[in-house]
Amino acid sequence: MRRFRATLAYDGTAYQGYQIQTDAPSIQGTVEAALERVFKQSIKTIAAGRTDTGVHATGQVIAFDAEWKYDLATLLKAINLYLPVDIALQDIVQQEAFHPRFDALSRTYRYEVAVVDVRQPLLAWRAWQMQDKLDVAAMQRAAVLILGEHDFAAFGNPPKGENTVRTVFRSEWQTEQTPLGLFIRYEIEATAFLHHMVRRLVGNQLAVGLGRLSPEAFEGLLRSQDLAQNKWIAPPHGLTLTKVRYPPAGMSREDYLKQLGQEK
Repeated sequence: MRRFRATLAYDGTAYQGYQIQTDAPSIQGTVEAALERVFKQSIKTIAAGRTDTGVHATGQVIAFDAEWKYDLATLLKAINLYLPVDIALQDIVQQEAFHPRFDALSRTYRYEVAVVDVRQPLLAWRAWQMQDKLDVAAMQRAAVLILGEHDFAAFGNPPKGENTVRTVFRSEWQTEQTPLGLFIRYEIEATAFLHHMVRRLVGNQLAVGLGRLSPEAFEGLLRSQDLAQNKWIAPPHGLTLTKVRYPPAGMSREDYLKQLGQEK
């Protein structure tokens, strides 16, 4: 058996999240059904993370084990042939002993907000649309408060058996004026994320931008470590997993982190 690593992109609108479901369409279930058609047997996948219902991805990373005697380009085409138009592998390589989740150094998400004069149908499943003006400078002041290592218990629930401490490497808002309206994009990179963490961070920062919450109150919420105090969460359709970062090829996560420590 060989282990394959692949980058997966998908529009999550029609799916009940990444994780396989018994009675609802999922990204994982759809991908594994395509793999079964290619390999003529049941193939299980492992993913870097489980995106929620309606959340998209351009840089999800998966792995699976299978026997394949042809070239990788042929395998990529074969798998994509059996995937629907809203899911597609972007690349595939062979990488033994690779684990998408445990080998990851960081994940990056992008959230799209569109300030529009009237509702834009083309953005219906791509951005959180609003007519209110936002104080982006205040939102950015809130964004920098979460840089570094913090306990994010006030913003999400951890996977079973894990704590709520995460390290955030990047947290910033950017703006772009387009014919459809003003796009305000949030990008965050962290070691990992709690369930609904990014959407709660976005929801509370938009509350800051709308003047409903001060940056100081946002910081107080972070320090409280109390999820019950959290009042805002952004809708899922504006969120996209864009990148999962790994050590250089041939180097383990542990060795890479040790090397970084020596360089410092």
